[in-house]
Amino acid sequence: MKIYVDADACPVKDLAIAVAKEADIPVVLVKSYAHFSIADEPEGVKTVYVDTGAEAADYKIMQMAQKDDIIITQDYGLASLGLAKGCQVVHHKGFAYTNENIDQLLDSRYMSAMARKSGQRTKGPKAFTQGERDAFETFFRAIVQK
Repeated sequence: MKIYVDADACPVKDLAIAVAKEADIPVVLVKSYAHFSIADEPEGVKTVYVDTGAEAADYKIMQMAQKDDIIITQDYGLASLGLAKGCQVVHHKGFAYTNENIDQLLDSRYMSAMARKSGQRTKGPKAFTQGERDAFETFFRAIVQK
């Protein structure tokens, strides 16, 4: 099993790495070259860089991920693909994407996109809170320990 992180905008990378290290599970961070760093990677972590295209990280994650791997993403499209491949897919706010909730999430994303396209303003995501970080940690630890 591996953990793949859609890492460009993921606010829980360090937390996911720490939990994975405790469980001795390798982590793959997938980032665009726009986020390139020469910093040393922690033990058990590999960083894969991709072009800056809109779905480049998503495609790379889906190319590498196997059934029963864990994917951390806030991207509903990637989550849908990961579920279809048999992966466990987790949002950084501490909930799992499932076959029961993904259609509603995708519909919501589509409706927001259509509203923006027609000139309406839609709200962006709220600021990430410590409570959400704590919820992710609790939820993620439970998944990793299974």
